[in-house]
Amino acid sequence: MWFLCVFYHRLLDYRKPEVESLAELFGAFGDVQNGEFCSREKSLEWRIPLYHHTDSPFHLVNIPSEHVARKIANRSILVKGMYELWGEGSSYEELKESILSYPDERKLPYLESNSTFKITVDTFGKAIGQQKQKELIQGLSYIPFKGRVNLKNPEHNFWLMDTDDYGANNGLPPIAKKRIFFGREVGGADRKLLPTYQLKSRTYLGPTAMDAEMAFLMANQALAAPGKLVYDPFVGTGSVLVAAAHFGAMTMGADIDIRVVRDGRGPDCNVWSNFKQYGLPMPIGLLRADNNLPPWRSGLKEVFDAIICDPPYGVRAGGRKSGGRKLLKGAVEPYIVPDDKRTDHIPSTAPYSLVECVHDLLDLAAKMLVMGGRLVFFYPVLREVDCIENHFPDHPCFKLIAVSEQILSYRYSRVLLTMEKTCPYTEEVAEAARIKHIEFRENHVKWLEEGNLHSAVFSHVDPQLTVAVDSKFSKDPKPKYRGKYV
Repeated sequence: MWFLCVFYHRLLDYRKPEVESLAELFGAFGDVQNGEFCSREKSLEWRIPLYHHTDSPFHLVNIPSEHVARKIANRSILVKGMYELWGEGSSYEELKESILSYPDERKLPYLESNSTFKITVDTFGKAIGQQKQKELIQGLSYIPFKGRVNLKNPEHNFWLMDTDDYGANNGLPPIAKKRIFFGREVGGADRKLLPTYQLKSRTYLGPTAMDAEMAFLMANQALAAPGKLVYDPFVGTGSVLVAAAHFGAMTMGADIDIRVVRDGRGPDCNVWSNFKQYGLPMPIGLLRADNNLPPWRSGLKEVFDAIICDPPYGVRAGGRKSGGRKLLKGAVEPYIVPDDKRTDHIPSTAPYSLVECVHDLLDLAAKMLVMGGRLVFFYPVLREVDCIENHFPDHPCFKLIAVSEQILSYRYSRVLLTMEKTCPYTEEVAEAARIKHIEFRENHVKWLEEGNLHSAVFSHVDPQLTVAVDSKFSKDPKPKYRGKYV
């Protein structure tokens, strides 16, 4: 069943992956057969409306049922609305013909005399006044509405959406010719969610706290839902777990800095305070743990339904692992902390390169995720690289589901990688993963090793290379639209 999906004009790379993840969460693909996980391609069918660009907020999507479409739209962060499209056209005359030709059996149940309705006029690329909106609504008199108008709480919401034929001169995705849509709203995002969870009102924050919108997108990519257990091995102040808990998931986190997970800034300003602030279920545990030396007992496997994290890749914060430089180099012997000093002891740490961090993360996920569980994490990319897809980490246990890029500067971007576990973790898989890691490290040592990524992102550009760099990025296939969120 085809629906008109209208997105907010922001985070363009994240829009379709979020909808497809939610489609899986709500059973659009039927991936569980007889209680067994079934790994196969999970993708919805998409179409671009006539005369529109692929980056347009208007898309047509084929979803199995209105029930699934409504649940996707109501939970999504980037879907403005999902609509049963009654008609479209390049003029209001074409729109009238299209609406009149739409089957009566689909329209009449929503036009009955005992129902209430509301018509909203929306535009993209232009603004129109109240008087013009009123005239456009009156122009829809050929639709046999028999119910009563209710502007506050109608049973049925109808939308008239008008786009401007501004070509490519408006700082927005180009439109070759204007298009007008009319449809019945099936569902829409709750935009009160983000102001409620915005960071500036958060009780406990750190320098790398995840933006609320991005945290909720990550939770959607990970299919967070009631009954699922979500783990963040770099929990920090808990932003990602707050989003997962909002969707009903049980949460658990770990961090190498005991001062963050145990103390915070006092008894009323810590990770637990963030959950109390929103009335969310508390995490089942917050551990002082090292991703390089995980605390799980030998043989423990397949515990978590999802792992969501933002690894410390050395741009805003560097990674640390247990041991200390001297200990790791063998210059000193391992030591045992005396009992009288354990309360305030802060273990020594050493630098933790991104190559090693990503390898440990994939190994942890391969062991601890259930079959079909998802690993969702950010990964840095230097945009000078010709093909960024060749620089993503890989593991035999996982299939890459989605890649969503967020450009942060002309030189540097980060991508949200969504992976799905497709096979059990065995000794053979572990050995194959070790070989892949060696190849990955050798191919990326120039910019992924300790210190090099930070230097590459923030170092000055050679003036002699400025022309070449500008020429290279002028060929970037990603257009730059107005607004800072696209």
